[in-house]
Formats: sequence, C-alpha cells, structure tokens
Amino acid sequence: MRGVVPLVKARDDSIFGSKAVGLGEAARAGRPLPPGVALSGSIVEAVASGEERAIKKVEKSARPLGAPLAVRSSAVDEDGADASFAGQHLTLLNVPSCEAVGAAVRDIWWSANSDSAITYRQRVGLFARPSVGVVVQALLDPESAGVMFTRNPISGADERVIEASWGLGEAVVAGLVIPDHYRVDRSGEVLERIPGLKKIAIRTRPEGGTVEEEVAAEFVERLCLDADQLAELNRLAGLCEDVYGPDRDIEWAFAERQLYLLQCRAITRAGS
Repeated sequence: MRGVVPLVKARDDSIFGSKAVGLGEAARAGRPLPPGVALSGSIVEAVASGEERAIKKVEKSARPLGAPLAVRSSAVDEDGADASFAGQHLTLLNVPSCEAVGAAVRDIWWSANSDSAITYRQRVGLFARPSVGVVVQALLDPESAGVMFTRNPISGADERVIEASWGLGEAVVAGLVIPDHYRVDRSGEVLERIPGLKKIAIRTRPEGGTVEEEVAAEFVERLCLDADQLAELNRLAGLCEDVYGPDRDIEWAFAERQLYLLQCRAITRAGS
C-alpha cells in the first residue's frame, strides 16, 4: 500500500495536502524541521475506515520518529491566501506512541468531515469532499514558541511581527495568553518589544495529551525571546520567503535553544 513518505519526499499537494508539501519544500531546502512523515489522503481514509493493513503501515512509518508525536491535518486545500481551516481541522499533540497514531489519524479525518468543517468549506466556496492528508512529526518540548508574520498583517508594513509565549505555541494560536509582541525590521533591527501576560503554558503530559500549566509569577511578564533568538527568527523569515514567496504566516518553536519551523502558509486575507 502506497501513500506514506518522509516529509522530504512529499511533493504533490493533490496527494499529501498543502501543509505536508510545504514542509517537504522546507526540508529539501535544509530548513530545521522536527522529523516526520506525510500520509496521503487515500491512506488516511483507509485508516478512518478501519482497514487493518493501513493502520499497521501508518504505525510502522511512525515508529522511527520515537514518541511523543504531533499529528496534524494536511487537507489538499486547507490553507491558502483566501481560507484557513485553523480551528476546523484537528491537531493532536503528545500522541504517546506509534500504536496510538491510527486513532489520532481517524479523529483528524472525522474533524475534516464534521458538519462545522463542511459548512466552512462551503462558505469559502469549496464544495468538493475533502481529501485529508496528515502530517506525523516528533513532538518538541519547547521553551518558547509562537507565530511570525513576514509582513505586518495589519498595516502591511515590510517588517516581521512575532508573537511568543512559554511552552507549546498552541497557547498563542488558541488565544489562551496575551503573548509577547515584537516587531523586527527586515534588516534585523528590533523596532518594538511588548511583554505579554502569559499566565499559562501548554505542556505535554507523560501519559499523552497536554495540560495548561500555571506559569511562575516572575515569568508571566518576562519577555521569552532574547536578541539572538529574534535575529534567528528574522533569518528564518527570509529563508521561508526564499522557499515559499512573500507574505508568510509561520509557526515556530525554540527547543534546547534550536529554532524549528513547524508550519508556513500564506497570510490569510482579512475577512476570510
């Protein structure tokens, strides 16, 4: 059964989805990624249907990645300039073992075929049944993480806008904290640093899944990125633009002081 490849070999978004192919492009360009594999829409559907051979193949492909794992949707048309399915398609963090990946893949397939996801697809003019690829990656345990826009999404200024918090970046993406806010000129000059209010951090649990952990008082308003890390993020923004083009929305994480790219997509237009 075909349909499982290392991320570096994910090239066709009609098979593996836009997220997997975007990460594949980054891997081929030597960008820092957690190791992972891409699952095609056909094998994801087979797993969702309970086909034992497909489930075993997915489990086998995930085994070299170790544990824990992050399992994310990669539908063919889920993240473009006119639409973003954030909040519609499920992401499962801290999947505890390769044996649990099949159930995670099945849950993601169902989330993409839920009433709310189908309604959203129709609202943005997508009426075909979704082909749902999946990305499986080793899960990082980051000190800090967040999002970065390679162009200011509000003003349109040619500057990086970075929002960051402690722990996993889902605290920022889900709006659970007021993140630190930074603006960095393309030249690398830091234009603005505004401490956030980061009362919680999302951390992994030993048994799987995540937990909202209270942040110690002295770290709640302490900036979580230093000058060197901001310089690294600015460089990553330029590298991503070289691979994908301008106006990118990037998810990133620092784990053991190493910067990792987690996702890169087009900045969604206002009102989408």
